[in-house]
Amino acid sequence: MASARKIKDSLIKQLENKGANVEHFLSLIDDYIWYWSEEKAMQKDIKVRGRTYKAISAAGKEYEKDNPSVKNAPIYSKQKLAILKELGLTTENVITDDGDEL
Repeated sequence: MASARKIKDSLIKQLENKGANVEHFLSLIDDYIWYWSEEKAMQKDIKVRGRTYKAISAAGKEYEKDNPSVKNAPIYSKQKLAILKELGLTTENVITDDGDEL
């Protein structure tokens, strides 16, 4: 599995190859990595607690509660895609390490 460091380095490399490694775009990469990390944490939470989990109400009764990670993970994924779009990075314009476009 890819690490946050490898993903960040890869995104920076793509910006460098496009001649677009400026502060604004580098900041967007930091945002992308934050969303990536949060999404991974939510996926882990869903694996551990499930789509729902037992909680205790203010009245002391146990009830089944929706896991907010189920709702939030797709939102974070969508934001990651929006950042990639803003950076102009798609599968159609990836430049590999040897400099050849795919």
